[in-house]
Amino acid sequence: MHPSSVLFQDELLPVSLPVCDHYAGSEKLMRKSMQLQQEAATLFDITFDCEDGAAFGNEVAHARLIAELIDSDANQFDRIGARVHAPSNSFFSGDVQQIAAARKLAYIVIPKIHSVAELQSAIKAISLQREFSGLPPLPVHVLIETHGALAEVRQIAALKQVECLSFGIMDFVSAHYGAIPGNAMRTPAQFTHPLVCRAKLEIAAACHQYGKVASHNVTTEFKESAIVANDAQRAYNEFGFNRMWSIHPDQIKPIIKAFSPRSSELQEAITILSAAREADWGPVPLNGRLHDRASYRYYWMVLKRAKTNGLTLPDSVLDLL
Repeated sequence: MHPSSVLFQDELLPVSLPVCDHYAGSEKLMRKSMQLQQEAATLFDITFDCEDGAAFGNEVAHARLIAELIDSDANQFDRIGARVHAPSNSFFSGDVQQIAAARKLAYIVIPKIHSVAELQSAIKAISLQREFSGLPPLPVHVLIETHGALAEVRQIAALKQVECLSFGIMDFVSAHYGAIPGNAMRTPAQFTHPLVCRAKLEIAAACHQYGKVASHNVTTEFKESAIVANDAQRAYNEFGFNRMWSIHPDQIKPIIKAFSPRSSELQEAITILSAAREADWGPVPLNGRLHDRASYRYYWMVLKRAKTNGLTLPDSVLDLL
C-alpha cells in the first residue's frame, strides 16, 4: 500500500501547494512572472492582482487582461490564480464574471472578508459563474485581514472550497487604528507584537486543523534577500506557515530555500522511511530512538516538501511520494 494510505488512513491528508505565491499586478510584471515560472518549472505559484494591480478607471480592462493571460499558451503549468476585488467592492462581480470563466485558472483569492456568511456568498457567486461556463469548482484562497475574519477563522478554514488562508498583515495592523504600531508590519516587531503573533498563530492553527495551507504575509523590503530569508524561516519554524507571498522576483528563491528541508533532515527522512518500508511500516529502532507511524508521517511530509521545492531525491524513495 502507498504510504499516504498506511500512515494517514482515515485522517485528513493536508493540501499541498508550492511554498511561494508570487504576486504580480501590471501587465509587464505579469508577463515577466509567467516567464520566470517557465524557467523554474513551476516551483512557485503566480497570483495576478485585480485589487491593487489595476489602475483607477481601468479595472474592467485589467480583469479581462488577466483572464486572457491565464488562458494563454504562456500559462504552461495551470498554476496561476487571481486576487479579485473584495466582495463589498462594486468591481467584484465583474472580476468574477471575467476571471472565473478562465479555463486554466488555478484558484481565486478573496480579500477583505468580514464573516463566514460574506465568504459563502462570494463562493456561491464564483461557483455559479463556473457552472455557467461549464467548468469544475474552483479552490478559494482567503485573505485574513479583518477583525471579523480572524474571529471566524476556524469556520472559514473548515469550508470545503477553501484551500489556503493568507495573512494580510498591513490591513490587519491598519484596522487597529494606531493601537498597533506601524513597525509591526515588518521584522522584527511582526514576530513579537502580541496581537500580530496571535493572528498568525490563529490562522496557522485553523489551517492545520482542517488540512489547509497557511500562507505568510509579504516582506516589504523586497530587495533585501537576507530579510526575506529570515522572515520565511521564522514564519515556518516559529509560526507553522507553509507558504509565503513574494512581491518581487528576487524574493522567490530565498522563500523556496527557507521552506525546504535541510540536507541533514532530508537524509534522516530517507533513512527512516526506507527502514520503515522494510518493516512494513511497523516500529523500528534507529540510532537509539524508536520510530513508528507518528514519526513516519512527519518524515513523509519532509520528503513531500523536498519534492515540491525541486530538491533531488534518490530513486529509492521516489515511489513513496
